[in-house]
Amino acid sequence: MLAILVLAAVALASAHHSHEHFEGEKVLRVNVEDETHINLIQELASVNQIDFWKPDSASQISPHSAVDFRVKAEDIDSVENFLNQNELQYEVLIDNLKHVLEEQFDSQVRATGHSYVKYNNWDTIEAWTKEVAAQNPNLVTRSVLGTTFEGRSIYVLKVGKSKSNKPAIFLDCGFHAREWISPAFCQWFVKEAVNNYGKDTVTTKLLDGLDFYVVPVVNIDGYIYTWTKNRMWRKTRSTKSGTSCVGVDPNRNFNAGWCQLGASSSACDETYCGSAPESEKETKALANFIRKNLSSIKAYLTIHSYSQLLLYPYSYSYKLPSNNAELNALAKAAVQKLTALYGTKYTYGPGATTIYPAAGGSDDWAYDQGIKYSFTFELRDTGRYGFALPESQIQATCEETLVAVNHIASYVLDNLY
Repeated sequence: MLAILVLAAVALASAHHSHEHFEGEKVLRVNVEDETHINLIQELASVNQIDFWKPDSASQISPHSAVDFRVKAEDIDSVENFLNQNELQYEVLIDNLKHVLEEQFDSQVRATGHSYVKYNNWDTIEAWTKEVAAQNPNLVTRSVLGTTFEGRSIYVLKVGKSKSNKPAIFLDCGFHAREWISPAFCQWFVKEAVNNYGKDTVTTKLLDGLDFYVVPVVNIDGYIYTWTKNRMWRKTRSTKSGTSCVGVDPNRNFNAGWCQLGASSSACDETYCGSAPESEKETKALANFIRKNLSSIKAYLTIHSYSQLLLYPYSYSYKLPSNNAELNALAKAAVQKLTALYGTKYTYGPGATTIYPAAGGSDDWAYDQGIKYSFTFELRDTGRYGFALPESQIQATCEETLVAVNHIASYVLDNLY
């Protein structure tokens, strides 16, 4: 018993430790009107260490938009002086990031193990994947998609009633390590599937007609790092010779307009595209699995945060997909259903024009493989908490997202190709 208590204390201390260096850090939102403002923010970013929350980098800022970024405590004065001197309008979204990160764990559920309304660390999620498959053998099978850079198994749960030659939907979470609400949704999705099969008509019809390939966490190494070392880590944890900078942005690492717009070729940047398409073991494993199952996969859904958006291709260019009208109508209907639940407002549209151009994304890649229903969700919120969304919002976020996912899945089932 004592050993367990000590371990628990160590785990708590390490989770707590990862918040220490956020003391006094702020998240600011700057209103950007024109090119002059964009140039000023880029100048600011070149002098100070700025962690862009939205958009992902200084190169993706567009006129008439808001830019959210995190500033280290020691840089606050110089950053705020710069903004004031240049008459840039800004507001403080988060006054002390350390406090907000500590308040993330605000769920009243006192679960020691896995909980669907709490953020679970990787060991807990891994144990859960094994357990949920063991407890629901008629609906869930677990297999290994591949391994991460650090050698961990990437699991995929196949959820559906066993039948040969079924069409499938691929659903992944946890591409970017710090987007904790994303893996929470994949877990919630599986729970709802197994709990409601045979009880709820929509769930039963979907699981009888489709298989869902669910990857609860793609970027496992990065996710663990956010629990142990740096809560704000985004990329993978791969290393390469010639640079001390670690990691690649997995969502810039696919062979879809690779490393062109909105991606960086510099290893130290948050949007680093990697040394080549699929240079990352995680993206390679995911791409290989989809290529292998291409004849059955009819939709691709990838879950990110934050911004409250439902995006479809393209992000790597301003061209529109051939079935743009259909995707737009489907996104609109899914968003209407989502909003109807709790009033959460979502924006939808093609990635490049709806948020910003970004090359090498998995959704564009999947679409170009011939998967004509390809969507990226950006879950709650719109910046009040950003990546530090409190646990008390997990349930509502997952419930509304599920309504939209189920709508898309039902549409796919009715429009097989």
